[in-house]
This record gives sequence, C-alpha cells and structure tokens, in this order.
Amino acid sequence: MSARQKLVCMDSAKLSIRKQCDLLRVHRSGLYYQPQQEKPENVKMMNLMDRHLLHHPTEGVESMVLWLRDQGFPVGPKRIRRLFRLMGYQSIYRR
Repeated sequence: MSARQKLVCMDSAKLSIRKQCDLLRVHRSGLYYQPQQEKPENVKMMNLMDRHLLHHPTEGVESMVLWLRDQGFPVGPKRIRRLFRLMGYQSIYRR
C-alpha cells in the first residue's frame, strides 16, 4: 500500500472514500485489494526447492520441473519460474 493510499480515511463522515481517492489521485480498487496467501502446496515445494538448490545451485527451471515431477508434484515451467521469482532465486550458470 502506497503512502497516499494510507492517507485515505475509511470511516470519514466529511469526505466520501470516492472523493478522498479523487483528491489523492489513487484508485479505489487499490484500497480494497488484499493479496492472496501462497498455497500450502507451493510453500512445501519452495522449501523442497530451496533445500535442493543448496546442493545443486546450477539447476534451472527445466531441471527443477523434472526433479519436482519425480518427487510427485504436478508442475510446469511457468509455475516454477513464478516460484523462482518469488524466492528471488537466479540460477548460477556453468562456464
């Protein structure tokens, strides 16, 4: 939530939320949005991936997909790429 969004008072009697948002130039939808929690299955996968990547830091998305499928998780490269971004992981390339 941005600093301007925090200035909007949800229970103000003088100014409506719509008017406050217009004055502060913020979208009303941003006030109500609540990010989704990560699914427990994804958290479990991220823990497994983290432990595996400590021993195999050069593995990327494709090899991680194959490894997780061997572990019994139905995953695809898009999902693993998203989890890599969420974890802040970048593979180390061999030279």
